[in-house]
Amino acid sequence: MSQTKKVKTNTKNPSTAGFVFKKINYQLFILSIVVVAIGFILMMGTEDIYSFSKITLAPIVVVAGFALGFVAILYKPKNKAN
Repeated sequence: MSQTKKVKTNTKNPSTAGFVFKKINYQLFILSIVVVAIGFILMMGTEDIYSFSKITLAPIVVVAGFALGFVAILYKPKNKAN
């Protein structure tokens, strides 16, 4: 004897679709874009190509910005009970 499970679907208002991400996700993503831009700005310039900021600091900042973007996509905020 097999038993079937009924799956409940939310059919209250199927025409309204919400955003995929929450506000904090978008804020983190904007912050990651700013951090990546700062990293590329640190890489710019023509004076000393072998300076610490261009060969060490700037790539670390760019990678940190991309990592923050990855976190912004995967972060799932907790639902607040109102």
